Amino acid sequence: MKKINLKNSIIFIICFYLFGINVYASDNEWEFTNPEQEGVNSSILKKLSEEFKSGKHGYIDAFLLIRNEKIIFEQYYENDYKLITESIRDEQSKILYRNYGNGSTPQYNYFNPEWHPYYKTTNLHTIQSVSKSVTSALIGIAIERGEIEGLNTKIINYFPEHQSLFDAPLKKLITIEHLLTMTAGIKWDESTHAYTDPRNNAASMENSYDWIKYILNQPMEFTPGDTFVYNSGITVLISHILYQATGMHADEYAEKYLFDALNIKNYFWKKTPKNLTDTEGGLYLSTRDFAKIGMLYLNNGKWKNTRIIKKEWSKLTMSPDTEIEDSDRKYGFQWWLVPYGNKKEKWMYSGSGYGGQYLMIIPEYDLVMVFNGWNVFDIPRPSIEYLSERVIQAIQ
Repeated sequence: MKKINLKNSIIFIICFYLFGINVYASDNEWEFTNPEQEGVNSSILKKLSEEFKSGKHGYIDAFLLIRNEKIIFEQYYENDYKLITESIRDEQSKILYRNYGNGSTPQYNYFNPEWHPYYKTTNLHTIQSVSKSVTSALIGIAIERGEIEGLNTKIINYFPEHQSLFDAPLKKLITIEHLLTMTAGIKWDESTHAYTDPRNNAASMENSYDWIKYILNQPMEFTPGDTFVYNSGITVLISHILYQATGMHADEYAEKYLFDALNIKNYFWKKTPKNLTDTEGGLYLSTRDFAKIGMLYLNNGKWKNTRIIKKEWSKLTMSPDTEIEDSDRKYGFQWWLVPYGNKKEKWMYSGSGYGGQYLMIIPEYDLVMVFNGWNVFDIPRPSIEYLSERVIQAIQ
């Protein structure tokens, strides 16, 4: 974890919320221009922004658009999460304690305003499951550096202390690629039940002491490679593999080989009780730094003039070859592939996180879209498809 400059973050919050001043406007990392200069109708964007401001789409915190490598629209919205969560924060703590006992912690109480959606008093916003997409990049770097042999490497080799949990023959067949594509075959359900329900595997994992043991204790349901099942535990296994392969925890590895190259200086990354980096949903970034991840993939692994990820890995990551049952979407390497266009024949790349963390990339339009929000209060959050369509309508 990088040390956070609280003083600067407090200045940012005061200036923005009291005076509407963007203190980062002089950031020399980005070029700024108005939408029309890049062929985008600003009135359409402003209409959508006004809807965000009015609360029509629930709780939206940030809306940032980049086209042709220039910021063309950037707006932040004030939501008083301390007030919003005043009546449910303690109630949620009691529910978590009742279900999980001493394993429940404030950082996984999603109604705790010190942790969600901003990290304490900083401008660092949780990106939730888009942490998975960032972790995918780290695997690509580790393979390129020769620290991980390749996609077909069986994961059992990285779990010497958990060999007994690979008792099922199918579990011994799981590879790195199966983890990246969410096709490991481990029985898992984090969509049927709420995050306060012990039947939700992701919630039970987050409130357990030994996450790796919890994940590997789950039985096999499918043959590895056959069936997509969204499983946050999968990405925690990747965190462990990175540590075993490189001797560095994922946050340290990211700082050295990804964040430094992207000039991401401030971030926060949660840790599990056993000090493993929470790669399934624990990363916090500023909105602009979040956008850098999108720019990296838009430019096939390059940030400005620096190559960070091999072009081949970037393209392989975004290959829509994993089918998802009852969905038009497909899955890459910890990224969603979402169809768009009149005939839905084109693919945008998207990271998607709990509460409305969206990072969308449309190479056809040289466009990166970032949305931060915190729609966890029984208000339907706008979908990737809806938001992208609204923005595409503005392109002239």
